[in-house]
Amino acid sequence: MKLTYWSHSCFLLETGKHRLVIDPFLTGNPKAPVKADDVKCDYVLVSHGHNDHIGDAVAIAKRTGATVIANYEIAMFCAGQGANVHPLHIGGSRQFPFGRVKLTLALHGSAYQTESGFIYMGNPCGFVITAENKTVYHAGDTGLFLDMQLIGQRQKIDVALLPIGDNFTMGVDDAVAAVEFVKPRIVVPMHYDTFDVIKSDPREFASKAAKTGARIEVLAVGQSLEV
Repeated sequence: MKLTYWSHSCFLLETGKHRLVIDPFLTGNPKAPVKADDVKCDYVLVSHGHNDHIGDAVAIAKRTGATVIANYEIAMFCAGQGANVHPLHIGGSRQFPFGRVKLTLALHGSAYQTESGFIYMGNPCGFVITAENKTVYHAGDTGLFLDMQLIGQRQKIDVALLPIGDNFTMGVDDAVAAVEFVKPRIVVPMHYDTFDVIKSDPREFASKAAKTGARIEVLAVGQSLEV
């Protein structure tokens, strides 16, 4: 399994035969290393309905034929625009050709902003993705919550992708506590420095989180991690 960081909360996850893109905020993202029109994938996972996470999901899915995996409300929104979808909801899981996806809690909001107002997009979520005998936890946008302990207890997490940008999500210290709760083997920080309001020092996070015993990988934009 290979993870490539495309900035913000967007990752490309590659297995032997499949490509998954998570939270494809590329158009309008000042840090994005790729253009939405160049993305090739089989699945698009969307953690919640904010514009900087649903991003280019529909355009990518329609162009490539990829299936959008998201909560029911987001999936139906994408289906209404012509995308292939598979709806899930929190606590539910499904086996796909590449592996299994389970939706987890996330403490955040989820509404899509249009010129005429907001569209309700259901509850935000995180993802537990198991493929090729490896398990990745993408926390989505979230604050710290005690039930993260259950995520680590119910399955061994190989890689946790955790927000550290503060303001809208966990900051550094709460993200360190999340590492203690989840107990992953490897941790990759995300959702920081895209905009000034979420500026954060990943080196500070790495220094503090390393004391938990986890391996901390601060990925530069465009950098990959072999799991």
